[in-house]
Amino acid sequence: MAELINVGAFAPDFEAPDQNGKIIHLSDFRGRVVVLYFYPRDNTPGCTKEACGFRDLHRDYEDENVVVLGVSVNSVDSHRKFAEKYGLNFTLISDSSKTIARAYGAMGASSAKRVTFIIGRDGKVLRVYPKVKASEHAEEVLQDLKTLSLI
Repeated sequence: MAELINVGAFAPDFEAPDQNGKIIHLSDFRGRVVVLYFYPRDNTPGCTKEACGFRDLHRDYEDENVVVLGVSVNSVDSHRKFAEKYGLNFTLISDSSKTIARAYGAMGASSAKRVTFIIGRDGKVLRVYPKVKASEHAEEVLQDLKTLSLI
């Protein structure tokens, strides 16, 4: 298993489709703070709680000019259905090749591990969350962005 990307390292750029099939590059968001969160699978209890947390706080993230990107190894179609079912209002990235998760050290045995990275405007990793409590994570990250002056 690859190790997680460290704070201070440049976040690896990637190219992958979102839930609508649009190709997304991390570099598209240079100049903005990005919350890049990896999760194991669409429609599972923990992953749904985590995604709904980011959905419910989306306006707060937007108000701070922060982009939220969720990444799992599920297909574009799975992501689209997941986003529609729960009214997710942020981008889900399909990493079906597992390339992104591997580049970040976030790949488990068969799915992405639950881990989050805060990436600064300059593309460097500002914070890593290797252990995530799904139901509280979106609030935790938002508070850290504010208290740590990352935004």
